Amino acid sequence: MTTFSKRRNLRSALSVALLCAAFLPQAQAADSSWIPGWTASPQPVWADGFVLPLGLPASLREQTVRQVVRAGVGGSRVRIVLSNEYGSQPLRIGAAHIAAAGDAAGSISGPSLALTFGGQATATVPAGAPLVSDPVDLAVAPLQRLAVSLYFPQTTALSTIHWDGLQPAQIAAGNVAGAASIKAESTVNSRVFLSAVLVEAAPGTRSVVAFGDSITDGAASTPGTDRRWPDFLARRLSGRNVAVLNAGISGGRVLKNHMGPNALARFDRDVLGQAGVISVVLLMGINDISWPGSTFEPNEPATQADALIAGYRQLITRARSRGLRILGATLTPFEGALTMPGSPIANYYSPTKDALRQRINAWIRNSGEFDAVLDFDAVVRDPQNPLRILPAFDSGDHLHLGDAGNKAVAESVDIKLLLGER
Repeated sequence: MTTFSKRRNLRSALSVALLCAAFLPQAQAADSSWIPGWTASPQPVWADGFVLPLGLPASLREQTVRQVVRAGVGGSRVRIVLSNEYGSQPLRIGAAHIAAAGDAAGSISGPSLALTFGGQATATVPAGAPLVSDPVDLAVAPLQRLAVSLYFPQTTALSTIHWDGLQPAQIAAGNVAGAASIKAESTVNSRVFLSAVLVEAAPGTRSVVAFGDSITDGAASTPGTDRRWPDFLARRLSGRNVAVLNAGISGGRVLKNHMGPNALARFDRDVLGQAGVISVVLLMGINDISWPGSTFEPNEPATQADALIAGYRQLITRARSRGLRILGATLTPFEGALTMPGSPIANYYSPTKDALRQRINAWIRNSGEFDAVLDFDAVVRDPQNPLRILPAFDSGDHLHLGDAGNKAVAESVDIKLLLGER
């Protein structure tokens, strides 16, 4: 194991330990349960020259960032989790506020509540670590949108992000964290240092995790409208005291890093470390199949089916060791993927790569190793051309689902199988 891998494993273990420590007093209480109402899996920034530009400023200074999230479950109090996992320097927070989000961009509805950290209005997040705020009284309804505002008083390199946020974050000058509305100097579509909003929910509240890549992350769904497939699933589960946590990372792979840590590296952080989790849906592997030989990784040798299946088996074993159900979702069609006019991506699809997808899907369906199978491939493929997504469900890039496709996938999920009720 390399020194880098040892450090990353240590950081992941530290993150889980700190979060578990934060939950422990509440978990012992008889009348409440701290559950993540919303999550975004942290990613490192990547260097200039990668085929997908970051679209982020290099740093912030004396600026406020207001980010809107949607809580999957309701409760009486909230707290936030900040992540400096990929930072090499301590992260300084000059102020943090939370409020119900308003209808207009950058606005709030109702009082803006100051968040504290160990009783202090300011905080320093150590390099490589998360930080959990103190609880604040705020009644939250299921599926309610919340605005989290963070003020950065000193030059702060953007090191820990969630790139494909699909929700414009407002960046304004000065400390306006508590303002009713802010005038944005600019916006970004990424999450910045914010990795979770925790809700003090009713006893017995549970969570399920959608663990995947850009298809789970919601790439190509309509920004700002919560139309990823886990969002539609959350609507179906609203009122059942079950949070749906989106742990998708665009560009995510089972076996290798690039746009984020590989699935095996981040499974503890993004799945096993989440409070109240009972089930995980695994939809990942298309980038393992398609990146080698493409613009993303032109010199990488083809992924072998046995290696990818071995990765799935590790995730199954680790989920089962913690008493979680793990459901395998089949990989959706991708013939013609990313070949639109002007696309910078070449060689993402080939018949040989699709043959590997078909082999992997056959294993997911027939191996019997998952607790259940969600056949997303069958839901979205075109009956006239099963190698392609049905046009009504296609975002237009022949890889990602549009809003209708995301809804169809979510509606196909058997809730009893997901929750282990039969």
